[in-house]
Amino acid sequence: MPVCRRRDFLKLAGAAAPMFMIRTASERATDIRIERLSTRLEEFHYRAPYKFGGVPVDRATILNVACRVRTRDGRTADGFGSMPLGNVWSFPSREMSYDTTLGAMKMLAERISAITGAYGEYGHPLEINHALEPEYLKAAAEASRELKLVASVPKLCTQVTASAFDAAIHDAFGKVHGRNCYGTYGRDFAGRDLSHYLNGDFRGEYPDRYLLRRPKRRVAMFHSVGGADAVLASEMSERLNDGLPETLAEWIRYNGLTHIKIKLQGEDLKWDIERVVAIDRVASETKPGQDWKYCADFNERCPNVDYVMEFLRRVKELAPRGFERILYLEQPTARDLKADRGNVMHAAARLRPVVIDESLTDLDSLLLAREMGYTGVALKACKGQSHAVLMAAAAQKYKMFLTVQDLTCPGASLIHSVGIAAHVPGVAGVEANARQYMPGANRPWEKTHPGIFIVRDGSMRTQQLRGPGLSAAQSG
Repeated sequence: MPVCRRRDFLKLAGAAAPMFMIRTASERATDIRIERLSTRLEEFHYRAPYKFGGVPVDRATILNVACRVRTRDGRTADGFGSMPLGNVWSFPSREMSYDTTLGAMKMLAERISAITGAYGEYGHPLEINHALEPEYLKAAAEASRELKLVASVPKLCTQVTASAFDAAIHDAFGKVHGRNCYGTYGRDFAGRDLSHYLNGDFRGEYPDRYLLRRPKRRVAMFHSVGGADAVLASEMSERLNDGLPETLAEWIRYNGLTHIKIKLQGEDLKWDIERVVAIDRVASETKPGQDWKYCADFNERCPNVDYVMEFLRRVKELAPRGFERILYLEQPTARDLKADRGNVMHAAARLRPVVIDESLTDLDSLLLAREMGYTGVALKACKGQSHAVLMAAAAQKYKMFLTVQDLTCPGASLIHSVGIAAHVPGVAGVEANARQYMPGANRPWEKTHPGIFIVRDGSMRTQQLRGPGLSAAQSG
């Protein structure tokens, strides 16, 4: 993807770049305008397949975005954003191939680049994203029609595709003002209060009310056990012998793990129960005395809350200690909550927080989930920094459980993700599984951010997250 200056976008974007008429509330000296964008794709193969939601994934395409912004008084700075185009997660399909859905995301990325580059208004990154997201969604609909897709690109997929652009803009905004991004969400920079983006409950409140200006010193790291990962050595047909752990016990010792995310089937109760019991046994034997915390992630495969309740009942019966270690349940049923409003989670939420992940695309989806019994929210960098900031505020306002989840994010996208976890109060931990499946993509960052990429006691250290922007200067 080429480098283009704004005047080039205006010539090239055509229908993908509408004439924007949105103005900011006032002309603030701190506002920025996008001057230039460039994008680059990277391809990585996993060292071993990662199975979730019944689908094994063995590769990733990373979208990197570089952005230059200018303030009203002429100062400029460059920002950087990066995110995997996680098509299997954000655009699942039984009818379309991996290449088809990934191809749709690549086309959409080009159109989002044109739309973003053509946006000529000054504003805060939150305002810019708020103005642009409707245009991104229109572009997704147009791309779906042109490609004659069996199903249209969903909103979640559009947010994932746009997230690296949003990150680059936030990063550049922080850098042009010489501040960490989390110091730019107050009245002095943000301009509009949260009610502009959310609802009247937030009138007079700004995002900084719900964020920490300085990161927590440590963030617990969730290790993911995928559906095809070996818990015991006997489950491996052959070893990779690449110098990294290959069984759960080996990973526990290697990273000093304390938190485990358990990927479950959601349609095979016996397997799910046995999986949790086996993992708890290995964890207990490998690191006795550890105060283990588990996330049970069903990846929206459970038919209903009865499945979840029976799962919890049987785990408690077979492994009482393992049951007590379950910190929360993640997205038990299908992401389209509107399609089955009666499929509620109230009973399960009385036992453990029930977190929405795939379902969470905006405030309306959060409020609907609360109505249906969900009591927690998974924040994700892959939905955009703007989205994470707003949903973090909403979740805290409505007293919901908080965690930060992953999209097998390596490098700058992992730094971004850990930054969210470190700056949002009450977050239970952050998932970080690129070290398991894409270690090569992480290695260039180990020297600049050792506290994040070299883990020995189950926690990530955040001392490198105090720099300007998102604290993820381009590596190499």
